[in-house]
Amino acid sequence: MRLVTFSDSQGARVGVHDPAANEIVDLVASTRLPHDMTAFVALGKKGLQRARRAVKSGKGRIPMSQVRILAPFPRPAKNVLCVGKNYHDHAQEFHASGVDASGKETIPEVPIIFTKWPNSVIGPGAPIPSANDYTGSVDYEGELAVVIGEGGRNIVKKDAYDHVYGYTIVNDVSARTLQNRHRQWFLGKSPDGFCPMGPCIVTADDIEEVGELHLVTRVNGEVRQDAHVNQLIFDIPTLIETISRVMTLEPGDLIATGTCAGVGIGFTPPKYLKKGDVVAVTIEPIGTLENPVG
Repeated sequence: MRLVTFSDSQGARVGVHDPAANEIVDLVASTRLPHDMTAFVALGKKGLQRARRAVKSGKGRIPMSQVRILAPFPRPAKNVLCVGKNYHDHAQEFHASGVDASGKETIPEVPIIFTKWPNSVIGPGAPIPSANDYTGSVDYEGELAVVIGEGGRNIVKKDAYDHVYGYTIVNDVSARTLQNRHRQWFLGKSPDGFCPMGPCIVTADDIEEVGELHLVTRVNGEVRQDAHVNQLIFDIPTLIETISRVMTLEPGDLIATGTCAGVGIGFTPPKYLKKGDVVAVTIEPIGTLENPVG
């Protein structure tokens, strides 16, 4: 199922995208489910059952042309959890760039966890506000993001996928000079508008093998990043186990799993984003998250 947050003249709410009909099923109108995606995810399987019945009913359908698709979580309840240097090729290019201030090791021995501020989230099509990086070093990072369903603490790897609700796409836009200057990455990762997200959440039951998901990032149509999720250094169960050993994960929490080689800082000279560029991150069957640079 493809879950979206959309808006029209009646405000923002949760729906299901029906790609065959090019329509949105308005779950609030047809089933009186919560407007907010975090609250909807917290309903778990019961919420999905009600959503499936709504899709079959044929009620509450709106043409895509009449709505605006927002980030699935326009304002996440908490910071977006992120993983640094989680593909071998990116870890090597990032270490060689001179921007890496995380330590001397090229390949991390344990997951590197940082976060992005909720204000950084924007939706598909929204301009990335490059002026919010006053150092002029805006970079892109296409990533698969995990949406947590059933929460928990001390989740072991063998049970981790039982806690995955679904998947979406995140562009971990980064201010590279700030990322290096402040050593810890939070400020360089959290300028307002530096976390495009979407276009939807594909529920876990619709992903047969997450490792086979194929990520491609294009800048102005040029392929910059190309990798499969099975190339992660630390896989999704390891990330969930690592994080949940120290904090309780809750429904709607987001984990951006890391980016692969091909980011702007990896080129000589660096290919930073500039106003007028268009960044498109594709992971099928989730779709394409496309944003212009403003």
